[in-house]
Amino acid sequence: MNQEVKKEEVPQQEAGEVTTIYREFETWTVNMGDKTIHAKRMSGFFRTFKDRAQLALWLPFFLFPYVRWNGKQAILFDIDHRQFHFFNLTVLPQDIWMLSLILLVAAMTLFAVTSVASRVWCGYFCFQTAWTDWFTWIEEKIEGNPTARRKLETAPWDADKIKKKGLKHMAWAALALLTGISFSIWFVDAFDYWNSLIHLQLPLVGWVTLFAFFAGTYILAGLLREQTCIWLCPYARIQAVMSDAQTIMPTYDYTRGEPRGKIRRGAEVVAPQGDCIDCFQCVQVCPTGVDIRNGQQLGCITCGLCIDACDSIMDKIGKPQGLIRYASLDELDGKPAKKMYQHPRTLVYIGIITLALGGIVWGLTHLGSMTLKIMHERQPLYVSMSDGSIQNKYDFKLLNKTDKDFQVKVTAEGGIKDQIIIGAEHEPVIHHGRGTSFTIFVKAPGKFANKDVTPIQFRVESVNDPMVFAEYTSQFYAPKK
Repeated sequence: MNQEVKKEEVPQQEAGEVTTIYREFETWTVNMGDKTIHAKRMSGFFRTFKDRAQLALWLPFFLFPYVRWNGKQAILFDIDHRQFHFFNLTVLPQDIWMLSLILLVAAMTLFAVTSVASRVWCGYFCFQTAWTDWFTWIEEKIEGNPTARRKLETAPWDADKIKKKGLKHMAWAALALLTGISFSIWFVDAFDYWNSLIHLQLPLVGWVTLFAFFAGTYILAGLLREQTCIWLCPYARIQAVMSDAQTIMPTYDYTRGEPRGKIRRGAEVVAPQGDCIDCFQCVQVCPTGVDIRNGQQLGCITCGLCIDACDSIMDKIGKPQGLIRYASLDELDGKPAKKMYQHPRTLVYIGIITLALGGIVWGLTHLGSMTLKIMHERQPLYVSMSDGSIQNKYDFKLLNKTDKDFQVKVTAEGGIKDQIIIGAEHEPVIHHGRGTSFTIFVKAPGKFANKDVTPIQFRVESVNDPMVFAEYTSQFYAPKK
């Protein structure tokens, strides 16, 4: 890789002004890990969108665990008690099927977006992309621009280099540590965790988790960077089968850009020349070192930063923007572009997403604070009492999904006239976060039992809060008449 820096004066065609372009590379190949890529940061639409998208998605990761609700952490994956708390909603392992649907929605959304717009998740939202971007931002603030960082790498170890490298790695370590802490407090109370951490009283699993995320963040985002995307990420491997000629992605307009040629002041044009002036700005801003002019490559994460770089150069030399732009390969070939709803695969993905979302909505609306299951005694179905009444036995199984114990009362509708409930007179206590069982008998006069099977609906509700209830429909059995 040639690291010689050259300077050229490029005249603007209309104003006659001279623009200085620093050409840092005559040739560039995809980095295979032997060199550290120091991408240039350049302002533009896609850089702004990338920064805001990353903050919008990942800032809640750091902040949400500190939100309190009714004196407790609002969002908490309580592994110890096998509960997930989301404000007033508590999800127990019995409702884990909804998590499966959420993961299905996430996967199908990722596939649908990729089929239409390639790896925009990688380019704008992925945690590896975000953390690498933040780590390199810290690096630039401490060590300087890409040229200064490359010079620092090859410079002998002196006091200035030790100071800059040490300060950078300390800042990296602080961000990696904050990442580990922020992950951990999604599973335990945030304030209790900080108290235990400050007093060095975390349990073993807490220390292991913190160290694992600290080391993983530091290595993946600080040291491996784009190599993680190229070699370790499975999504990079399957993108080829998820994109086609109709998928929009950053593309170089070969017809417009070729043949490439440098613009020199006062030079006579002796042959046709494309709009690409071979300035390598698109390569210098690429976080994975891809030259988009060579076509689609494994390293491209579809971040669009090369578009910002190319558009800025086109503005300087008086050419229209869009030499590099989001477009499909068919569009560049002059073929009609399909709309999103014309992609068969995308429609399948959207259909699956819709069904999964419907299941999640149904589950949340039918979740309740308590679940009830009733098993009717099978042997015998009923007992004929000496006074002529008929008695049925029912085993109640209640699951309290709230975070408090409470007493319940049992009532019944339907069934047999003048029926009475035996066994719930003392209003059983239902313990929070786990199941409670008890037995109920229903006794009714035999003279009113006109059918051998009569539906009966039980209702169990909290003594203190009637809004916390559960209902279940069973049967009352009697002799055939």
